[in-house]
Amino acid sequence: MVKTDFFGPHLTLDLNDCNPEKLRDFDLVFDILNNLPDKIGMTKITQPYVFKYQGLVPEDVGITGFVVIAESHISIHTFQEKNYVFIDLFSCKPFDYTFAEKYLIEIFESKTPTIQMLTRGHDFPRSAALSGPPHLPALAGVA
Repeated sequence: MVKTDFFGPHLTLDLNDCNPEKLRDFDLVFDILNNLPDKIGMTKITQPYVFKYQGLVPEDVGITGFVVIAESHISIHTFQEKNYVFIDLFSCKPFDYTFAEKYLIEIFESKTPTIQMLTRGHDFPRSAALSGPPHLPALAGVA
């Protein structure tokens, strides 16, 4: 086992003021989850699972989807009536998070995105096969 500063990056996007039609588009959410892993060098191990959600609160209607990747997961939760979508990308290896941010903001046409990059698993023991160059040098010191 090798100790590294952290296990992996966790990108979260809170996209507000989105195109409402995009938030209602079941096929779009499926396509994002189906294609994004390849675009950022990840490995899908399941097909995307996407569901229409009709909650107890009518304005919480939306689409929820996720895909399990070998590196961890990607999830999307839309809120159609609130023009909002929450997206998480967690991985045990570095990925082009700048591409992912721009790609997702553009697809949902968010006018006011909030983006957070977290580093998870500080001092998590990693196998030597997964260790290598330091992860995401631009994030040094981010907690």
